[in-house]
Amino acid sequence: MNIDKKKLTVQILALIGLALSIKLACIYYVANYEKYALSSFCSISEFVDCDGAARSTVSQFWGIPLAYWGIFFYITILFLTIVDKLKGIRFLKFLEVFKNPMSYIAVLGTIAFTVSMVLAGLSIFKIHKLCILCVITYFIDLIIALVAFSRNSIIDTFRDFIDGAKKYTKTFIVLVILAASFLCYSGLTYNFVPHIKRSKSIMKYRKMTYNPYRVNGNQLGPENASVVVELYSDFVCPLCYIHNIMLHQAVSEFSNVKVVHHNFPFDKECNPYISVNMHPGACFMSKAAIAARNQGNYWGMSSMLYENQPYNEADVWKIASELGLNAEKLQQDMNSQNTMDEIETELKKAQDLGLDATPTMFVNGEKIVGVKPYYELKEILVKHGAKK
Repeated sequence: MNIDKKKLTVQILALIGLALSIKLACIYYVANYEKYALSSFCSISEFVDCDGAARSTVSQFWGIPLAYWGIFFYITILFLTIVDKLKGIRFLKFLEVFKNPMSYIAVLGTIAFTVSMVLAGLSIFKIHKLCILCVITYFIDLIIALVAFSRNSIIDTFRDFIDGAKKYTKTFIVLVILAASFLCYSGLTYNFVPHIKRSKSIMKYRKMTYNPYRVNGNQLGPENASVVVELYSDFVCPLCYIHNIMLHQAVSEFSNVKVVHHNFPFDKECNPYISVNMHPGACFMSKAAIAARNQGNYWGMSSMLYENQPYNEADVWKIASELGLNAEKLQQDMNSQNTMDEIETELKKAQDLGLDATPTMFVNGEKIVGVKPYYELKEILVKHGAKK
């Protein structure tokens, strides 16, 4: 195949790849930022699922969506196919560094295909999702590499690259610094993939095996705080565990934030307003927290309940011993009518407020449902007047 036919073939493949990458970028945006959008045409099963792949943490590299990398790659390939013509323009004379553009295309295509195979492995074995459009681009990368490949592709590319870097050393250094700075910014901040930034922020707390900000006592925050968080949560709820740590951290960082806890167990043992017994044992733990409050350590017990998930009295007595509580009194208070009445009152209040999920909180009256990343939680508190 002569050089002109090779270039034409590569251009056609690159245009197809570019169109697919643009489509993947649209799917990525819709899947992550359009809450009520319909599934894309290539999400046809639990495994063959473009949307699921787009929502996963492996849909980005260095904080930039893979679809955007694809767009950049195919534009670069198209640029290299016409670089010989661009060299004749006076102010583009520096493009002379691309002495063997087809060699560059072959090497870039090979690198892209190799990276694609790694991504395919992660997709199949880590997130158990397969994106059909992505797979097509993988084969396009391979064909581009094969079409452009020659016996000396790697040697020519390496030689051209070294010669170009020597000839335009200052420009090369500036470009490397700019590229490295940009990638460091995107990879550290995740500002170009905010949904992954949110996920990683929350995952940080999910991995904690205990609450490092735990306080003992019945008060979380100053009594006269100007920012009051009314929290409705369930001790069996995994997200409530995360939220509990975040709120403790917030109280440690802000001087005028107070958290008031309301028991909202999704457990049919004490909650008559639910049809499905979602969190068995939540009522039992709510009783333990209220009983611990009678001995002056509601929040210490709460954190321990989240961390240890006790489902029988022996486990609770062990926690009580660690907290220095009187086990006999704790048992008596857990089984008292006053404790049951308090839980029923809290549940009735939650029902009147129309609550149907935990955690739910009211920050100075503003309703917030679910767990927010900690940086968003701080923004909410600051908006209501929280002070460092």
